[in-house]
Amino acid sequence: QVQLVESGGGLVQAGGSLRLSCAASGRPFSNYAMGWFRQAPGKERDFVAAINWSGGRPTYGDSVKGRFTISRDNAKNTVYLQMNSLRPEDTAVYYCASPWSPYSSGSTYSDRYYYWGQGTQVTVSS
Repeated sequence: QVQLVESGGGLVQAGGSLRLSCAASGRPFSNYAMGWFRQAPGKERDFVAAINWSGGRPTYGDSVKGRFTISRDNAKNTVYLQMNSLRPEDTAVYYCASPWSPYSSGSTYSDRYYYWGQGTQVTVSS
């Protein structure tokens, strides 16, 4: 049974930083792309960042480019999202996700992901 568990969310002032973690279990982590998405109240789930199975070719949503960094540690079965220069509009529930098939590139489309975590709340105050 595949499980994804996010952690690291919280309340931070604008301009601050947070690092989110997503611990995966249930299958060989290193074989699968990972993605981060976020959803603010009343809005659709948006793509944030993705990384392919080997750790290369990270991709980012336009609103987070230059501020967020996705990385993975296959030895720890964990993917990270380092968030710097946070803004109030970054406030959302952040989800990590992983696709059904191995050896794929990280997609920007949420329907390409099969497994999802429960989410972690990030709140940025102005």
